[in-house]
Amino acid sequence: MYLTDRVKGIDTSPTLAITSKAQELSRKGVEIINLGAGEPDFNTPEHIKEAAIEAIKNNFTNYTTSSGIRELKEAICEKLKVENGVEYEIEEIIVSSGAKHSLYNTIQAICGSGDEVILPAPYWVSYPQQIKLAGGKTVVLETEEKNEFKLKAEDLAAQINDRTRALILNTPANPTGALYTEDELRSIAQVAVEKGIYIIADEIYENIYYDQKPVSISSFGPEIKELTILINGVSKCYSMTGWRIGYAAANKDLVAAMSRLQSHSTSNPNSIAQKASVVALTGEQKAVALMRNTFKERRDYIVERIKDINGLSSINPQGAFYLFVNATELIGSQIAGVKVNNDHQLVELLLTEAKVAVVPGSAFGFPGYLRLSYASSKEELTAALDSIAELLN
Repeated sequence: MYLTDRVKGIDTSPTLAITSKAQELSRKGVEIINLGAGEPDFNTPEHIKEAAIEAIKNNFTNYTTSSGIRELKEAICEKLKVENGVEYEIEEIIVSSGAKHSLYNTIQAICGSGDEVILPAPYWVSYPQQIKLAGGKTVVLETEEKNEFKLKAEDLAAQINDRTRALILNTPANPTGALYTEDELRSIAQVAVEKGIYIIADEIYENIYYDQKPVSISSFGPEIKELTILINGVSKCYSMTGWRIGYAAANKDLVAAMSRLQSHSTSNPNSIAQKASVVALTGEQKAVALMRNTFKERRDYIVERIKDINGLSSINPQGAFYLFVNATELIGSQIAGVKVNNDHQLVELLLTEAKVAVVPGSAFGFPGYLRLSYASSKEELTAALDSIAELLN
């Protein structure tokens, strides 16, 4: 069977691979605790579900404008103005089928053959694959745990050349939970303006923060706003992962190009989900605050528990719902009679022996680490950590 080099070059998602193995064991009757999940374990709030039901009853089930309905774009503009301190016009907003789709549109629009996109590691697994699909080159800048896995402005400046098109900046970050301060973002923004490169600002976890509220890099003035492609959506903070609504805010020429691309690929996002997303953004936000407080309690719990497990350590994540665990001490050691040569083998061992699914750090461009999601109940976290501790201690 013939397949293009473009498709053959795409790597399988490591997170999906782990999930598949966990599901296979579950089908065989093995009880697995999944700490690899990338979605909240909360239900979509009732008032949002009711808005979707109302949309169906009102027969709002046909095609919409391919770039999204005006009502949702207006809600996004108001949200960005009030919450992020930056003003956008309707023509500067595109709604897509999830934030991942918004990222795909963005990279396809600004990145071509041989163009370079700078990507701080650890990074979310889909970034390099999307750059590859656009024909671009991923330039990985490895960060340091002692700096909370955050990119330094001087390192960014040193890496930019005439082929550099953009920097992807995810804050709060998956998989580390790192959150950039305003001063750190201003330094990065200054470099971007001086060098004339885009900032793809992935802010999908912005409402899941703990000790300080995130700041949007696009809010620092007209120059950096013109260079920023702000990516967000409703999936994480409203527990709407399956509804598939994301959006991008950028200069109108770029949004127009992305809209043309979308019109010939997916066309409009789900009409019913768009109506529900209007209510998500404009309605009461109590569920968001409740979720954030619950995640903070879980974060505090899992961080303390990890300290007492042999060979594991971590920084304190400031956002999202992941713990990026340093397991480098365990690489090369014997565990349950097996020599662990890399983080993939360690993950396999945790799955088969401790019955806990996690994701290897190498999936995020950072070998020797593990990503644990605490988007699970306190009872599941306790059972998982007890099992891991029993195996490693």
